[in-house]
Amino acid sequence: MIQRFIEIGEGYSDIYELIEIARANKHRLSHLAAFHTSINNREMTSLAVILKPTDPGEFQPLYICREGIPNPKSVPNKRYDLFEDAAKEMNKEIIQLTVKPSAIFNEKELYYQYLIGILRLNHFIAPLY
Repeated sequence: MIQRFIEIGEGYSDIYELIEIARANKHRLSHLAAFHTSINNREMTSLAVILKPTDPGEFQPLYICREGIPNPKSVPNKRYDLFEDAAKEMNKEIIQLTVKPSAIFNEKELYYQYLIGILRLNHFIAPLY
């Protein structure tokens, strides 16, 4: 099984694309997630759409808008509200996780491996076979 994050931006106008990915793949939608972190004393959030693995191929995409949206608990914002509305529309709850910021990792890929590890440990995605 290959599980890979696909970054589509930081969540400005690309939040609309993230929501469209979820709607267009409603039959494959596994989870919606919000990863909360602190960057330079600013509370930020990454939003993600986690799809079920392909069959055949066993590829599981995890689409993400990385650290570009203010944490809605600190600063209520329309972009998070849109994601929340989409979750309600698709009868999904948003997984809320507090994570380390990507800047502390030497490479973005290491950050994504860290997130995949957290998702696996919490049984939101399948373990590595």
